[in-house]
Amino acid sequence: MASPQGSAPSSAQGPTQRPAVVVTRPLGQSTVLLGLLEQAGFESIEFPLIDIGPVADAAPLHAALGELYAPAPLGFALVLFVSPNAIDHAFAALSSAWPLQIPIGVVGPGSVAALARQGVAAPAYTIISPAAGATVTETPTDPRYDSEALHAAIEAHFGHDGLKDKRVLIVRGDGGREWLADALSEAGAKVEKVAAYRRIVPEPSMRDWERIHALLAGVPHAWLLTSSEGVRNLEELAREHLTVDETLTLKHAPLVTPHPRIAEAARQAGFDRITVSGAGDERIVQALGGIFAKQQELERESEAQVAKAQEHGYKASTAAPFSQSSQTNQESAPTDSRPASTPAHQPAQSRMTDSIDSSKNPSQSTTSTPPLPPNTPFTPYESQPPKQRGGGGAGTALLWLVLLIVVVVAGVGGFMLNRKFDQRDTQFAQRLQANDTQTAALRAQADEAASSVSAINTQIIQFQGKLTDAQAQSQALQQQYQDLASNRDDWTLAEVEQILSSASQQLQLTGNVQLALFALQSADTRLAATTGPQIVTIRKAIALDMDKLHATPSTDLTGLAIKLDTAIDQIDSLPLAGEAPITPATAHADTPRDTAAIAAKTGQPVWKVWLEQVASGIGQQLSSLVTVRRIDNADAMLASPDEGYFVRENVKLRLLSARLSLLSRSEPALKSDLHAADTALGRYFDQSSGKVKAVRALVQQVDQASLAVTVPDLNASLAAVHQFKRGG
Repeated sequence: MASPQGSAPSSAQGPTQRPAVVVTRPLGQSTVLLGLLEQAGFESIEFPLIDIGPVADAAPLHAALGELYAPAPLGFALVLFVSPNAIDHAFAALSSAWPLQIPIGVVGPGSVAALARQGVAAPAYTIISPAAGATVTETPTDPRYDSEALHAAIEAHFGHDGLKDKRVLIVRGDGGREWLADALSEAGAKVEKVAAYRRIVPEPSMRDWERIHALLAGVPHAWLLTSSEGVRNLEELAREHLTVDETLTLKHAPLVTPHPRIAEAARQAGFDRITVSGAGDERIVQALGGIFAKQQELERESEAQVAKAQEHGYKASTAAPFSQSSQTNQESAPTDSRPASTPAHQPAQSRMTDSIDSSKNPSQSTTSTPPLPPNTPFTPYESQPPKQRGGGGAGTALLWLVLLIVVVVAGVGGFMLNRKFDQRDTQFAQRLQANDTQTAALRAQADEAASSVSAINTQIIQFQGKLTDAQAQSQALQQQYQDLASNRDDWTLAEVEQILSSASQQLQLTGNVQLALFALQSADTRLAATTGPQIVTIRKAIALDMDKLHATPSTDLTGLAIKLDTAIDQIDSLPLAGEAPITPATAHADTPRDTAAIAAKTGQPVWKVWLEQVASGIGQQLSSLVTVRRIDNADAMLASPDEGYFVRENVKLRLLSARLSLLSRSEPALKSDLHAADTALGRYFDQSSGKVKAVRALVQQVDQASLAVTVPDLNASLAAVHQFKRGG
């Protein structure tokens, strides 16, 4: 590779300045490239256009990496990494070593090197990469390192249908190109994508911008862009931080990209000096060396042409008129460098620029004046042969004099015409350059204005949509307000009708007179806010129904329900007939009495009195041993403790059913349940117990309460409301 410093410095520029290379990769990812650039003699300037950061939610990445160790039919058949960043972030999230059985697919040599840093390399691991054996001596576009080339390598490794119905994991950044995923899906693979990192647009510091401004002021430099996103970020940052002239200088600066897709993105962004180097840091350095070597060669040629033009101008000013004319005719021939057309007062740098531009477009440097024919040599009269000396002396001399005058006039006219054409050509070149600069500036302003207009149009469209929605909502609200205002009486009447219907239904089902009265009072209060003769009619009907409800005798259903609840709570403590406690008789001997005194008083023999006392004592002793009770139901004595539990539960169920019948005002069902419960209490429970008597008394009190009270209806109020709605 030719050294970029091989050219000798010119006297106008002073000492040779190292060419600068602006590296736009993320920080920390260009260590090898910076070393190569330093060895090649370049000045490296890091100006990152993309920052790499971790994803906001790493749970999907950990979940996907956890499935690497699943059994073969359920795990991944292939894992693809789109960049070295994806490899670094994914391996940082791994909890153990990479499984040997899962092949890895990567795009370029940078990713292969990243895997090697993680301890994953061939032949221990299967690594699929396009043109893995390519060297830096190949052409920049061969081999290709992109998704298409990786897909071709995958097909060569697995076959056309080798991944059909198999899982493939693509580890990438947030977003990205979908071509590879779509191609694998079309081939039948089950593609899953997970983000390992995210791209962030950086905000360069003021110091970085100062260095960029200094480069764009005239320092030889080139830009290295390694991603299409970096091209877009550079264009966005330039629009915010650079002037129009600096933006034009940036668009005309040499630019190196490793892939044609990035070059196409840069070309669409307005860059016009683009070189595709191919993948690899060595190729990038070679491409940069070629760019600067070519630029220095053009500068040397321009300096040589300027020096030659200056030398020719000095000789022309010291020659005779005739020689000057001849020299002018010789210099009027077409040339690529056009040194004669450079004015003497123009600076050397400007002449160098004109020479470089002329070498790029030789057709513009060619003048339209054809070269004059060479002058016929003039021979003096003394040198002619003697035979010609005597014939036509005066006519021949006159002829030669005329010919000489014509030649001189023609030479002077050609010289002046050539000077005039050169001046016009110089003016046209200056105007063309000024027009190009103005056109580029106008184009940049037009692009900026177009983007601003597009953003403004988008905002206007959004505002119009919001305004339309607001107008529609306003109209809907106005319509609703009008409907409410015009149908206020209808709404009130509908509400009153609903209240009356609910009250009537509750009155017929439960007989709750108090609830019905409350509903009628609420309806009358709502109607009081509305005037009109028909409203008065409805209020009269409601007043009549309220009077009927006030006159209706009421039954204390709540008190009766409380009595049933009390009876239900005491069922478990009631003794059964077979469980009645028996007080044992206590045997005791009577105090011996005076037999003689008793015999004297009664006039009976002593032996008879003594015999009666003995018989009475024996009878008392016998009565203390046996107790006799009367039980009319033999089943009560045969009930075991377990059966007693079910007897109590059946009685409670009967009382609960009676309570429901009471609340629903179903008198036949209430009477039936109460009679069944009372029968069970009298048959299976101890009738001598006070608790049993109290419970039976509560049941009988509820049974004696009459529910056969005719509950009035609210048909009059409902009829008045219906008649009002029909317009009667």
